Amino acid sequence: MTSRDAVMATAVLERAQVASHACPDLCALVHGVQEGAGAVLLAEEALSDPAAAALTEALASQPPWSDLPVLILARQGADSAVIADAMRRLANVTVIERPVRVASLVSTVRAALRARNRQYQMRDLLSGLREADQRKTEFLATLAHELRNPLAPMSTALTLLKRKAHEPAEALRYYELMGRQIDHMVRLVNDLMEVSRITRGKIELRMEAVALPAVIKDALELSRPMLEGAKHALRMDLPSEALVVRGDAVRLTQVFSNLLNNAAKYTAPGGQINVALRREARSALIEVRDNGAGLAPDMLRSIFEMFVQVSSTSKAAQGGLGIGLTLVKSLVELHGGSVEATSAGLGQGATFCVRLPLIGDRGGPQPVPAPAIAGWPATLPDTVLIVDDNRDAADALGDLLRSMGASPRVAYSGDAALALVAEGPLPGLAILDIGMPGMDGFELAARLRADAALSGLVLVALTGWGQQGDKERIAAAGFDHHLLKPLDLAALLAVLRGTGGSS
Repeated sequence: MTSRDAVMATAVLERAQVASHACPDLCALVHGVQEGAGAVLLAEEALSDPAAAALTEALASQPPWSDLPVLILARQGADSAVIADAMRRLANVTVIERPVRVASLVSTVRAALRARNRQYQMRDLLSGLREADQRKTEFLATLAHELRNPLAPMSTALTLLKRKAHEPAEALRYYELMGRQIDHMVRLVNDLMEVSRITRGKIELRMEAVALPAVIKDALELSRPMLEGAKHALRMDLPSEALVVRGDAVRLTQVFSNLLNNAAKYTAPGGQINVALRREARSALIEVRDNGAGLAPDMLRSIFEMFVQVSSTSKAAQGGLGIGLTLVKSLVELHGGSVEATSAGLGQGATFCVRLPLIGDRGGPQPVPAPAIAGWPATLPDTVLIVDDNRDAADALGDLLRSMGASPRVAYSGDAALALVAEGPLPGLAILDIGMPGMDGFELAARLRADAALSGLVLVALTGWGQQGDKERIAAAGFDHHLLKPLDLAALLAVLRGTGGSS
């Protein structure tokens, strides 16, 4: 448009509080488009300039999300060949016929800018989706790697045990090796389930007065093998006063154990880890500081997000899925607190600060003694019915209970289980899988409950399904207890002795 038109249009848009920039020629306009613009406003006469081809090329090279609005001020009657050609070559064209009313020009420009803003929002959304997809891809690769790691020594140990007969003392180290690797796999799966429950708001907290020094000491005991394995020096700075918060002692122990494990993983062997607890106004401040790999500034906030891996330091971490900090943040926030990370940069160590609101009660929770695993409870029946379509799992559990003095009867389907019950002797305890083909655990439980001869039967569900909805369906089906696979023997004995509830 003419310089006079440009001055007038700029003044009109300025009064309407619309930012604009007047370009002296089409070359400057093309440069502006390449730099970034919300919309283009030009006169029909400018399209006859040979430089208009450069504008067409610039618009054609836009990324997929972009469709820059082009507003053309046309001579009266929008049927000129120039306008028709522009509408054919330039996709997102709006023609404004002269003479132009001020209100029409302003409203058209604003509409174009709103549409352009939605394009930018779509760009950000697509970028976020691509980044999330990349994170998930990396996470799944990490998951596959971490699950293969314990499988390798277990497979080797089994091969060695099968190749020749070993003396019990010699074979024991292979059994212990497999036990450690199974525990590791269980922790990986538990972490996945924890994140799933927390992000969907399905986690339940058992809130009570909790003394933080005791919680931190418990967390240290959980993390001690990792700290000592890396020969880290640990310094604890705990106050003499029992700072008390309202929370779930088990979950808070999990928070600080995860932070200690994280510090141990990302600190070179022989590093220094400091844990400090102090009062800060009405809150308790817990700091876990290390002199390890550190964090880049752009990672300080995203480090707590799901699927985020610190690429420059991931090789330093041994084991785990990188979701421990996601659990930390979620659990701390469920307790009304906050967590933040600080670091002077890569190679400069990191500090994680947790703040939790204090309560006035100075009394800490009384420790609950762990159930002893001494053997099969004498008050329970000898005959135990085990039902699982996984033959290895059913047989192994039968062998375990047999070694403890029970008399297990093993079935691999619901129909086979009913046949065993009909043969006798009647079981006093039944441990049932849920997800079996044909007659599942729910139907089998209902059939067993309907038998008057089994009125005293104790029903335990042993399954991989552990969400809240699963627990509710299992309870409604008549089960007395719900345990998760793989079997935690201490939990089984606790519920059978009546010292524990359903998990």
